[in-house]
Amino acid sequence: MTLRLVEFVVGGNEASDLLPVRSSALLRAHGARRGFWTVLDEGPVERCLALLLEREDGAWIAHHVAADAGAENGRTEDGEALAHHDGWVYVFGSHFGSKAGPLRPRRAFVARFREEDAATGVLPVRVVRNRFRLHRAVNDALAGSALVPLPPGERVRARFIVETLARGTARQKSWVSRLTQDDLPLNVEAAAFTPTGTVLLGLRFPVTADGEPILVELAGVPDMFDAEPAWPRAVGAYAITGVTPPGALTGFRAVAPVPDGGYAAVIGSIDALGKGSVLLDDHPMGGDVTSRHIRFRAPDPGTPEVSARAAHLLTAELVADLAPFHHVEGLAELDGSCFYVTDEDHRVALWVG
Repeated sequence: MTLRLVEFVVGGNEASDLLPVRSSALLRAHGARRGFWTVLDEGPVERCLALLLEREDGAWIAHHVAADAGAENGRTEDGEALAHHDGWVYVFGSHFGSKAGPLRPRRAFVARFREEDAATGVLPVRVVRNRFRLHRAVNDALAGSALVPLPPGERVRARFIVETLARGTARQKSWVSRLTQDDLPLNVEAAAFTPTGTVLLGLRFPVTADGEPILVELAGVPDMFDAEPAWPRAVGAYAITGVTPPGALTGFRAVAPVPDGGYAAVIGSIDALGKGSVLLDDHPMGGDVTSRHIRFRAPDPGTPEVSARAAHLLTAELVADLAPFHHVEGLAELDGSCFYVTDEDHRVALWVG
């Protein structure tokens, strides 16, 4: 596959995910024929939303979107995944921590907004911080499934779980009750809603004991935004098979629905090399892994085995090996072309193929 590079300088030096703009009003407001949402860097979500737009003359521009999260301004960080559902754009935090730990409650959030609101002024963003409720739901789902996650190394457990519990206990945080010593740290990197309204969360970590990427399906995510919020519950856990290189560990980097009812995804390293990652100290086979574009189909939601204790092996096909790229952060298949966004130093790089 031959790729064409479009470079941007906008906001920060990292772009996470790539979500096609659906609002014609928003495209008209910028004189664009198509565009994508992305999330920048590791600051608060309201400061990190950006548009990558192709104008009618074929030129590409970046627009850093002004947004307001009200009382939640400044209280989130590390937005990673974007997804459309029922007229809203959802933003999922990583639910992880820095590369040396511990877990950070500011990253345990989901936000949403209506994209047409970005056409007329400051974009209102609603944020719900779940205080490790999603962490608990996913860990319980993995523990109750037939999947065998890769056990975290001792340094990972100490830095991400033990230290998080110690800090929360010392500060008398109520969320401490939602973590246990045996938990796996979660790194959410990808999300896509299904036709039934559940969401598939693609995890960069944990992976399976065979090194394969894991999806967890959650129901009830929109209910978090009700006046009396209800919290998501896990309804499935899945491992993606057939696309991880032998001897490697691969996690999700992006996932997106495609018109045939399946999903496209990017898988790759479980963390970045050369940045002090405790994950890679314990699991070095997850570092020097280039990105891969894959496709798979989720199980039929009408089948009776889809339950909170269900585990499935989903066979995927390789669409493209994206070597030498290690840091593909988002993809979209649109109008017969493939679009990828990469994490680059001091720029946002969009590749079109």
